[in-house]
Amino acid sequence: MKAITKITLILLFSSVMMFTSCRTEETEFIETPPEDVLAPNSTVANLMQQTASNDGSNDNILDYANCFNIQLPVTVTANSIEVTINSESDYDIVESIFDEFDDDADTLTITFPITIVLTDFTEVIINNNGELNNYAMTCSGENIDDDDIECIDFVYPITASIFNINNELISTEIFTNDNELYNFIDDISDDDIISINFPISVILSDGSQQQIGSLSELENTIENAQDDCDEDDDFDYNDDDCNLCSVEELESILINCSDWIVDKLERESINYDDAYYDYDFNFFSDGSITVEWNTTMVNGTWSTSGSENNITVIINIPALQLCNNNWNLHEVENNGSETKVDLRVGDDDRLRYENTCN
Repeated sequence: MKAITKITLILLFSSVMMFTSCRTEETEFIETPPEDVLAPNSTVANLMQQTASNDGSNDNILDYANCFNIQLPVTVTANSIEVTINSESDYDIVESIFDEFDDDADTLTITFPITIVLTDFTEVIINNNGELNNYAMTCSGENIDDDDIECIDFVYPITASIFNINNELISTEIFTNDNELYNFIDDISDDDIISINFPISVILSDGSQQQIGSLSELENTIENAQDDCDEDDDFDYNDDDCNLCSVEELESILINCSDWIVDKLERESINYDDAYYDYDFNFFSDGSITVEWNTTMVNGTWSTSGSENNITVIINIPALQLCNNNWNLHEVENNGSETKVDLRVGDDDRLRYENTCN
């Protein structure tokens, strides 16, 4: 009934505007059916705000906190190397420093003061590690459900038409980023009648765009997409090193390079790096493996499945039990002079093959 009353007021107000010249408005309000009104605290409004909220997990390599990120630029010291981080891509510089050696203790020191940006885009100045840790303790832990939705994003600009029944103000708002949309939804009152100017577009977790034509369609799309991806709310900065990996690329690398050696081998956190010293591993397109050392040759099998960060490599060489596992592909590294294929299971098992084949 309240919505009907509001629409009636709009129609009356529109009639006054049409048949009199008493006042001039900056923008024209378009008559909107009740189902297309963005109401405060409605399901679709809450979903939109959760989608537009600030994702704090993108810089976990710096702050180990999912509910805020550090405003850039910021200067840090990673393993005694000073790095000025100007953009998100510079997080890779810190990761490369940490990855340079496998067995060292990685340390990172932040140069204070810094500014952190909370989920609602509030900015807070932080003067030392103690203050930073206090804010980090308010965040959800690793991979704990939180309110932000990271598997779908809005394409900007987005335009909304607003009519306020108290002051009869008619206006148009244009949003160009998440911050503006988040705060707008946060400020919606019961006196506002708001219409999103459809169509709008969203970006799904697979990178594709989808056009949306109504609030109900937007609500259904966000609900269906919100669990479609790994939000990466853990503190393992190494777990996304295969974003661009494919089984086809992996198979091509292993098959087309001969005489792989075991560069790194750990089982249940025990080091076996030298267990297969001077053994040559060869992978074939029919799924077979041969391993040769001295005058001995043994056979086994291998297979791959999955995509990107979820690629499984099954190795079964009966004579070499330490190699056998359902491995996860962690990373394929090629620095020009050598190629490394890093396979892992959890934190305790690791098998890394190395080859000078380019």
